[in-house]
Amino acid sequence: MSIDFENSFECSHEMEKFLCQRLLDQSQPVPERFRALFSLRNLKGSLPREALVRATRDPSNLLAHEAAFALGQMQDVEAVPDLEEVLKDLSLHPIVRHEAAEALGALCAEDVVPLLKNTLIEDPTLEVQETCELALRRIMEQKNFKNGDETFPEASPFFTVDPAMPASLDCSIGQLREVLLNEEEGIYERYAALFALRNQGDDEAVKIIIESLGARSALLRHEIAYVLGQLQHKMAASALADILKNVDEHPMVRHEAAEALGSIADAESVDLLKEFANDPEPIVSQSCEVALNMLEFERSGKSFEASL
Repeated sequence: MSIDFENSFECSHEMEKFLCQRLLDQSQPVPERFRALFSLRNLKGSLPREALVRATRDPSNLLAHEAAFALGQMQDVEAVPDLEEVLKDLSLHPIVRHEAAEALGALCAEDVVPLLKNTLIEDPTLEVQETCELALRRIMEQKNFKNGDETFPEASPFFTVDPAMPASLDCSIGQLREVLLNEEEGIYERYAALFALRNQGDDEAVKIIIESLGARSALLRHEIAYVLGQLQHKMAASALADILKNVDEHPMVRHEAAEALGSIADAESVDLLKEFANDPEPIVSQSCEVALNMLEFERSGKSFEASL
C-alpha cells in the first residue's frame, strides 16, 4: 500500500504508551496492531522506536517485517544496532531479515557496510542477499551525493525512502523498459528503472511495470507489486489478482499483491481479498485482512492511524 510519511501527528505520552502496548499485544487482531504500527511510524523518540524494535521479533512475520520497514522509513539511526541483530538472526523469517537489510540501506549508516557485505556473500536466502546488494549500492550513492560527486535526486513523490535511487530523468521510457526487463542487468539498475517509471506514472509506464512482473527475481517482483499499489492504477488489477491466486508464488510477492489490490479497491479486488483472507500462508491471509480493514476505514472517511 502507498504510505504517506509526510503527514505526521502529535499525541500525548499516554496515547504513545497505548499505541506501543497495542502494537505488542499479541491477543489483538493483526489489523488492530497494524493501526498502532502505522501511527507509531509517524512519531519520534525512544518509546516508539523500542516498541517497533520489539515488534521485529513478533510471531506474525507480516507485522515483524512491517516494523523493520517502519524503522528504516523513520530515519532513526538509533535503530541501526537492533536492525543489524535482526539481519544476523537466521532463526527469523527471511521476509523480516530482508526488511531489516533494506532499512539499514535506508538509514545509510556506513558502519553497517561490513555486515551487509558479509551477508551478501554468506546468507542462505537469495532475497536477503539481493537486498544487501541494494542496500550497499544505496549507501554508496548517498555517499557520492554528500561528496558532491553526483546530483541529489528529487524526493520520492510518495514520501517514501526507496531502496534505490530512480534512474536519470535523461533516460527515455524505452531505455527504462529495456533495463527493467533485462535479466542480465543488476538488481539495483532494475530497481532504479522501476522507480523512474513509477515516478513517471502514466499509462505507458504502468504497462511496462506490469510487464515486468515476469521477472525471475522474487525480490524484484515483490517490489513491482508494491509500486503498483502505490500507483493504484486499475490497469494492474488483473495481473495482481493472478499473483495472489498463484499458490506457487513466493509469499512476499503474494503479500504485496494483496496490499496493492487493497489500494486499487475495485469490486473484484475486494472479493478476492475476502477469499484469500483464509489462505493457509499467514503472510498472505494477514495481508488480506489488513488490506480489507484499511479499506473499511478509508471508505468510512476515517483515518486508519488516528482512529485508535
